[in-house]
Amino acid sequence: MPVPSADAVPAIHAVDLTKRYGHIEALAGLSMSVPRGEIFGFLGPNGAGKTTAVKLLLGLTTPTAGNAWLLGEPIGRAEARRRVGYLPELFRYPAWLSPVEVLRFHCRLISIPRPQREDEIEVVLNTVDLRDRARDRVGTFSKGMQQRLGLAVAMLGAPEIVFLDEPTSALDPVGRHDVRDVIRALRAKGTAVFLNSHLLSEVEQVCDRVAVVDHGRVIAAGTLDEILGGGTAVRLRVTGLDGLSALLSRWGDVAADGEWFTVAGVDSDGVADIVAALVAHGARVHAVEPQRLSLEDRFLEVLRAADEGAAA
Repeated sequence: MPVPSADAVPAIHAVDLTKRYGHIEALAGLSMSVPRGEIFGFLGPNGAGKTTAVKLLLGLTTPTAGNAWLLGEPIGRAEARRRVGYLPELFRYPAWLSPVEVLRFHCRLISIPRPQREDEIEVVLNTVDLRDRARDRVGTFSKGMQQRLGLAVAMLGAPEIVFLDEPTSALDPVGRHDVRDVIRALRAKGTAVFLNSHLLSEVEQVCDRVAVVDHGRVIAAGTLDEILGGGTAVRLRVTGLDGLSALLSRWGDVAADGEWFTVAGVDSDGVADIVAALVAHGARVHAVEPQRLSLEDRFLEVLRAADEGAAA
């Protein structure tokens, strides 16, 4: 059997990964595969098992059962960990150090050769827009600037996988935009990005695929289109006809608010059919606003369905 090329080996591959703490099952049979060059969103409410999964994949704790590999190496192996960047949600660098000193220290930790260190540091500082503050003390930085420094640390050494835990939580809109650009640039280089975030609007803008985890289990996974299920709706302002809700219910669930009616689950062809039917019945159509189900709406819907299934 031919040996697969390095590019064919997934960046992350997990099979029935499980972690128990006594009688508490923090992660229950996580299975997933993340190819190289993909931005993968890992979503779930607090206590769902996201942090446990990241710790297991990084080799910071050992699984109770199951297996996982990073870049073809079993989790915990030094060979794989050298090729991984990590930005934890909660981190703090000594206030008396400068960004350059922080980055030099981490260059030593990941064994970047001394002649390459200064060039490497300059590249990541430019990438996160901290070059002008490179000699200032970290203690003078805002939380957003410290977040940028953490991202720079995660990018040292051209990692093949980058784990980002809430990378934009402390940033203003400009900073979030810049981080999205950095994440996309990593993907363009073939780097896999494992993104753990509560900001679903951010996930929706950058991720290729997502997994939703709850109570230690993956309850939904796929591309954004697959997760959203093509979920669309149309909002219409209509007058001149009684019984509109009954008429519109042919195409989906209807919510009425005065002259405005929202019909859920309608595709683009259905919108045209609705307008034609309204006009044929003598209604006046003042506005038509096609809408798409947001990731946040779908996320809450999936969690509710999982809770109802568990209760049943």
